[in-house]
Amino acid sequence: MNISLSVNQTELLDVLLNVAVTRPVFIWGAPGIGKSSIVENFAQSLGLPCVSLLGSQLAPEDIIGVPQIIDGKSVFCPPRMIARDEPYCLFLDELNACSQEVQKSFYSLIHDRRIGEYFLPEGSIIIGAGNRAQDNAIVKPMSSALINRMFHVELIASHRDWLKWAGQNGIHPYILEYIGLRPDHLWKQPPKTEEPFSTPRSWHMLSDAMISYGDGITEKQLEILASGCLSPHHATQFRAFIKQVRNRYVLSAIINGDQKWPNKPEDRDALYFLAQSFKAQLIKELPADKSNLSGEVQNLAFRAKALMKDLANISLEIAQMTVASEDNNTFPDWFVVEIIRDLPRLAAKK
Repeated sequence: MNISLSVNQTELLDVLLNVAVTRPVFIWGAPGIGKSSIVENFAQSLGLPCVSLLGSQLAPEDIIGVPQIIDGKSVFCPPRMIARDEPYCLFLDELNACSQEVQKSFYSLIHDRRIGEYFLPEGSIIIGAGNRAQDNAIVKPMSSALINRMFHVELIASHRDWLKWAGQNGIHPYILEYIGLRPDHLWKQPPKTEEPFSTPRSWHMLSDAMISYGDGITEKQLEILASGCLSPHHATQFRAFIKQVRNRYVLSAIINGDQKWPNKPEDRDALYFLAQSFKAQLIKELPADKSNLSGEVQNLAFRAKALMKDLANISLEIAQMTVASEDNNTFPDWFVVEIIRDLPRLAAKK
């Protein structure tokens, strides 16, 4: 599905509140970003029960029901979980993963709000959801007839929305702090290989596991848990973050000169995490145009160059990776030029 504009969780809830009450809505989005939980919370906010059907596990008769002979005539009897007397929210999850035959069985339900002789109660809501083809998920082409019967919207992961939700739902404090520092690690495009990848759902799983282990969780146990839930790079970074928290390394103290970069061999993973967090903060605060530097930011840039020199003296490799671009996240050009001019050896991996 090609949709030119995406929405975050807050914007999606606004769409559902104003559109879903009158027209069926289909939510597109990557696995694990919260489509199902958003729909369930939306239904709950309206005081409606939410009935979820998983498209990939449905057969046509699960929707249209089976025929019975009544007074010499065949009548299709829809399933009890759909044929309700009171209004409800019908959530068709993974709708674009079901077969063409199952998709056909949804036509009258979505367009006419009926199955055979049964009509959905007035006030009922129909919402569909599915993954995108680029997510390496099980998806099948949706017919133009079905597409044209629904309003379409694409959901993206928003760290602000997720952190607000996570703070109210008991997510582990370490994860809250980490995503606050590295919001770009909340979600990663699903890989083409079979390996764990980071999503709001996988961070939630990691939180549940960490809480289950308790405060006495060891570094090895944490390594096992993070590696089983997150993208490999994010798992390494998260373990390093926990280590630097436990060792009381604080990035703000390093920038202010109250602490130095950790320089022991056993602290190399913590050093890498701090360096990447340092990079993320500079990218956020340094303007693209040097002429827009304020006095405070100018002092930060001056301090940053000194810290890059110290970092290179401890680990040239980590310093080079900090300067190098990654997923279009890089320093402003003017800052890169100044760093390379003062520390030309950092250009090796640029």
